[in-house]
Amino acid sequence: MERTCIKQLIEWKNSPRRKPLIIEGARQVGKTWLVKEFGKNHYQNCIYVNFEQEKSLQNIFEKDLNPQRIIETLQLYTNKVISPEDSLIFFDEIQAATSGITSLKYFYENASQYHIIAAGSLLGMSVHTGESFPVGKVNFLQMHPMSFIEFLNAIGKDQFANALIEQKWSILSPFHEELCQILKSYLIVGGMPEVVNEYAERRDYKIVQEIQHEILDSYERDFSKHAPINELPRIRQVWESVPTQLAKENKKFIYGLLREGARAKDYELAINWICDAGLLLKTNRVTKPELPLSHYAEPDIFKLYMLDVGLLSTLSNIRPEIILEGNRIFTEYKGALTEQFVHQQMTQKKYEGLYYWTNDRSTAEVDFVIQNRNMIIPIEVKAEKNVHAKSFKLFCEKYNPTSAIRTSMLPYKEESWMTNIPLYGMI
Repeated sequence: MERTCIKQLIEWKNSPRRKPLIIEGARQVGKTWLVKEFGKNHYQNCIYVNFEQEKSLQNIFEKDLNPQRIIETLQLYTNKVISPEDSLIFFDEIQAATSGITSLKYFYENASQYHIIAAGSLLGMSVHTGESFPVGKVNFLQMHPMSFIEFLNAIGKDQFANALIEQKWSILSPFHEELCQILKSYLIVGGMPEVVNEYAERRDYKIVQEIQHEILDSYERDFSKHAPINELPRIRQVWESVPTQLAKENKKFIYGLLREGARAKDYELAINWICDAGLLLKTNRVTKPELPLSHYAEPDIFKLYMLDVGLLSTLSNIRPEIILEGNRIFTEYKGALTEQFVHQQMTQKKYEGLYYWTNDRSTAEVDFVIQNRNMIIPIEVKAEKNVHAKSFKLFCEKYNPTSAIRTSMLPYKEESWMTNIPLYGMI
């Protein structure tokens, strides 16, 4: 498979300001595969240590944090010579090694010639205590599930992917319906690499959902392994409520759906924990679309999305045939999957801010408002071909944004006040 993050790793390798790199991301988004592939293709030697598996190395950092001693120990353990010029050192599941994360500071300060990448599930790293985090001494790379472009490449639709990247709308126009069907497949499959790989090989949705259930089960087990015991029941309640929250017409997170009388303060730690773990993505409301958007965000009013649209469809018990049959999915499920899809794509583009807007009385709403450099861009998500959007029109008339986007199942079209981008073009 081809992952666009490889380009970022190449830039990191060649950067004169290179520091030890921490790759963040939820379990099973492909961190280990990515780094191993990078090491195989861009170094003569890749030293791989998984600290969850190699228990005898979990105390390698306890004696001291001298990089040279650590390097020599790794050489003996792997029976390989580690040279700064052509070796990549990959510490996987680094949270399982005491003082492993802290050691990165000393590699940067005393042995910066070595190329070091560390990875670990946010479920472990976000709650790892008793260590000094190397602030300012490391680089970061955030990994997400595979994007729609990566999905197209994986299933052999490279030309579609290239045309979308280059925004060749007139060339893509004859293939609009085919791309809509591929998008529906992505809503089922999502972007978890193991799932995408299986779908690319067999096109079997039953096996796809079996693997997705396995991933969801592994997350549930990780809750028990890593979460604070007293927060565990509330974490499970939040996690299991997401499909119901997103199926509502108003997708704002409602505590009352967790249990009667639930209050924000009862669930604040649980929500923060699961978001820090990378499993849920929070989008806050803004009431004033001005720069910077972060100044107008309301921390207590938000929507929660899952990390992957395929996992959402499976957790919601949506049968694949429902998604594939015409536009039934878009009427019965109120656009929950399409809004999740757009959020997922926008998150990977790393805008300065990703929020949603409502007016003061919450009688008008725009699905997403992004900050892109010095522009505020509203995005209205329409799951059907019926694209009437009174709130979106009201927002644009009131605030007159430089650019406004509506995304729907209709082909690309520019109008005087906004641009309609087909859902599959939200890349």
